[in-house]
Amino acid sequence: MKQYVFIILLTAAVTFVLSWAVWRLSLRYKLYPGIRERDVHKTPTPRLGGIAMFLGVLAAFAVSSQHPFFSIVWAQPQQIYALLGATALIVVVGVLDDLWDLDWMIKLGAQFLAAGVIAWFGQLQIYTLPLGGMTIFSSWVSFTLTVFSIVVVMNAVNFIDGLDGLVAGVCLIANVVFFAYSYMVFRDIGASTYFNLSSLIAAVLIGACIGFLPLNWSPARLFMGDAGALMLGLLMACSAIAITGNFDPALIADNDSFGRSQLLGAFIPILLPVVVVLLPLLDFGLAVVRRMSRGKSPFSPDRKHLHHRMLDMGHSDRDAVLIFYAWTALVSISVLLMYIGTTLEWPGDYLIGLAYGFVGIAACLVVTLPPSRRRAAELAGARHPESESQPDLAPAQEDAR
Repeated sequence: MKQYVFIILLTAAVTFVLSWAVWRLSLRYKLYPGIRERDVHKTPTPRLGGIAMFLGVLAAFAVSSQHPFFSIVWAQPQQIYALLGATALIVVVGVLDDLWDLDWMIKLGAQFLAAGVIAWFGQLQIYTLPLGGMTIFSSWVSFTLTVFSIVVVMNAVNFIDGLDGLVAGVCLIANVVFFAYSYMVFRDIGASTYFNLSSLIAAVLIGACIGFLPLNWSPARLFMGDAGALMLGLLMACSAIAITGNFDPALIADNDSFGRSQLLGAFIPILLPVVVVLLPLLDFGLAVVRRMSRGKSPFSPDRKHLHHRMLDMGHSDRDAVLIFYAWTALVSISVLLMYIGTTLEWPGDYLIGLAYGFVGIAACLVVTLPPSRRRAAELAGARHPESESQPDLAPAQEDAR
């Protein structure tokens, strides 16, 4: 565990220093685009934070390659090289898009290419899924499922990037939960070492998010842009994919280390990786349905994302971000506790998960309720100060009616 903590701190430190440098250079050379209609912020802000995050990730992997404890992870170097090469491609395309707004077809093509590099050259694929047993796929099904999974998660994470600190915080929470999950899984299956690619990627992403968040917290001085959001989505998808190849059918069916509830224990390994990105996936799915129903491209931008709807309900930017944090934490930790519960004696296994789930649902309902009308009016006035310059307009209209 100390080695993972070291990787987290190293990535956080490198990312923070480089984020500050990127911010200063972007301001000096005016490397920031103008305000778009769908943007929430009102001041031109640099969007090149993804560069700093990527360099922090590279530094972490470089150090891990020289660390004896991570030698088992580097036993297949082509896998990591393919992963980092695909990530570099995505970051380059993301930076170009952040500066010049590339056509969505170009971005989508680059995403499929990057996912293909990981699945084909890196041989990082979804070979099996523990769904009530072990489902084993053919090579072409594994390749196709892997590529589409990576592309979907990349876009899902990118779609929620609309408020200060939103993506960085949500991904931080999700990766903390996933790191704990992957660490416990390798403990429970009796692995000879806890060092694996899934946990390493999660630890690196935790550090990158911690290092970037200080400059991205409201009011943000630096955005991660498409480069950072797509990179986070790609690496999170690969972390989840990497863990699917570590389950033995015999362990899931017979080994008591997976707990008394064999059915629940069999579903959790694939359920939790999905749950930790449930919020981005939900927003992505709603956006695709919404846009296609109107005859538009699923990647055409609009101002109807979940975070936009939270603002329209009357929540402040920071309150909306904190609500999304709460959603992510409550849902993902609930499922994690259900997994932990499968290793406990009855009735603790179900009670822990169910109790936390009910508390989580109740808390989500409370924090999502619209603020008072007075609070909503105050926020609306803050976002549209021009209405304050005409105080007598409303009474005049009342008289006219």
